[in-house]
Amino acid sequence: MSMKLTKTQWLICVIASIGFAFDIYELLMLPLIVRPALQELIGATPGTPLFERWVGLLFFVPAMVGGVFGLLGGYLTDLWGRRRVLVGSILLYAFSACAAGFATSIEMLLVLRCTTFIGVCVEFVAAVAWLAELFPDPKRREAVLGFTQAFSSLGGLLVTGANYMSLQYGELLPAIHGGHEAWRYTLISGVIPALPLILIRPFLPESPEWERKKNEGSLQRPSLAALFSPKYRRTTIVTTIMFACSYGVAFGALQHTPRIVPSMPEVQAMTADKPVPEKKKIEQATAAHVNFYQEIGGLTGRVLFAICAIWIVSRRGLIRLFQIPGLILIPLVYFFPARDNLELLKWGIFVAGLLTIAQFSFWGNYLPRVYPVHLRGTGESFAANIGGRMIGTSAALVTTTLTPLMPSHSTALAAGCVALAAYLVGSIACFWLPEPAEEAE
Repeated sequence: MSMKLTKTQWLICVIASIGFAFDIYELLMLPLIVRPALQELIGATPGTPLFERWVGLLFFVPAMVGGVFGLLGGYLTDLWGRRRVLVGSILLYAFSACAAGFATSIEMLLVLRCTTFIGVCVEFVAAVAWLAELFPDPKRREAVLGFTQAFSSLGGLLVTGANYMSLQYGELLPAIHGGHEAWRYTLISGVIPALPLILIRPFLPESPEWERKKNEGSLQRPSLAALFSPKYRRTTIVTTIMFACSYGVAFGALQHTPRIVPSMPEVQAMTADKPVPEKKKIEQATAAHVNFYQEIGGLTGRVLFAICAIWIVSRRGLIRLFQIPGLILIPLVYFFPARDNLELLKWGIFVAGLLTIAQFSFWGNYLPRVYPVHLRGTGESFAANIGGRMIGTSAALVTTTLTPLMPSHSTALAAGCVALAAYLVGSIACFWLPEPAEEAE
């Protein structure tokens, strides 16, 4: 079989890559903008109960709402087709993120983060099902899913760059509500993926496998109950638990890092005796710099995964390649350098990003192989949205709840505890992860 892609296949890969990049772009905005946004909208001081409560709500509530509607989106992906749901989800999260930049209250920001999260939750499921059915050849499918998902980490780099540019050049942009706050411009930049999609949308085909079954009348109706039939019960339960653990580390530890950085001794020394506006700018710029290392690590992890996925046959063996080192190293990063060594934290967070973010690519490759066409969107959506988005992201609220109980109210220690627990549960659950059925080459 020729390994060259047709123009249509390239077009779909481009759109899917844009979707993967910007769904992470939208999610990773929050760690970068939550501190200045709360300081402006409610006047809360970082570290106070009011501040920590709203941080937890902004991480947790959108994830819960996104999980519920994302599950519905997965069902509709199986019912209505991959293309229609994918396009609608990207437009929803792009315009919601843009509108959030004009928020005048914390409640308005919360609602718009919820609609952004809904779009992101649906987009992942629709895109993965679409790509899996476009490339029936196993090796090509593994490669395409692996490398297109690597663009998710490019999204992390892009949002870090957008935040940096907003910090440096925000004064040159039109004022919003009488100010030039960088967090608003960062949110508005989320409209970018909608622009090429509006132009390309008429040329996108439906999934050939889904469309063929639909036209033949052989496409069965999707059903949540079918996920818990004897044939799929173990797969559904184990993937939901493990997906929750992957998200638990990301939201319970990694996404708190930009909030941890400003409280580190080196940053405190840099901002001592500085005026408040300059102090905030230094804190945000330093946090963005550390976040850059994390995103480079995530991109490296996704590329490494894409290469390994082609050659490692055992799916358990593949995910353990990232789980076991993560279980040992990531809690140590938060227990030690995240508290008092900024330079070492940069490299530690690079490793944390590599080991954790690679696991998200694993699920994008694994889930399409364990569910049939009529259940593919629903099955992926249950693991990703109930496990990952709803249960897993609640780890963000666990971290903010634990923080006041830690010595010196240390967010780093709380994040380390959550990361250790999530990696431990995920590593144990992996023993029951089913291997996909053999496929003909």
